[in-house]
Amino acid sequence: MAIRTHGWPLSGQGDGDSHDESRASGLPGNGYVCIAPDVKLGKDVKFAKFINLYGCEVGDEAKIGAFVEIQKNAKVGRRCKISSHTFICEGVTIEDYVFVGHGVTFTNDSYPRATTPTGELQSENDWKVEATLVRRGASIGSGATILSNVVIGENAIVGAGSVVTSDVPANAIVAGNPARLLRYITTEPGAPNEYQ
Repeated sequence: MAIRTHGWPLSGQGDGDSHDESRASGLPGNGYVCIAPDVKLGKDVKFAKFINLYGCEVGDEAKIGAFVEIQKNAKVGRRCKISSHTFICEGVTIEDYVFVGHGVTFTNDSYPRATTPTGELQSENDWKVEATLVRRGASIGSGATILSNVVIGENAIVGAGSVVTSDVPANAIVAGNPARLLRYITTEPGAPNEYQ
């Protein structure tokens, strides 16, 4: 199946495999799309304009919004929706059916520095990636910041503008800076979308 950006065909295939050919394209009227050859795409992935993907995996039927960057060694599951202006860095795993709102930022380093103790610019060898996991069905509101080394539980909801500094339990609703538990989603039969 061909990669598509808002209805415009883009060179390359989204067939679940990595590709040798370059998939960077500046199609007239379509905006710039940069998909590195080492990206593993699922089937029927949809892209908006102005994206930058390299060394990552994107699952079947995912939707990637405009101005999204997904770095190497990051994974986005199937049927996820990643909204515009979102940054998904190395070490982030997003499971299936996750919603990520506009302008969400993930981090992967608790103590970022520009230089080493000797004053040299840091390289990839000077720090260790700290992983973040977003479990199946979770939703992250627009403008949230997700710090490294956290797990956002299955079906959890992170409120817009929140700063997540610690793990979020499954079915929890959290918000604020730092994000705090507000309540849990009711899991009783017949009330799947109600809150307690």
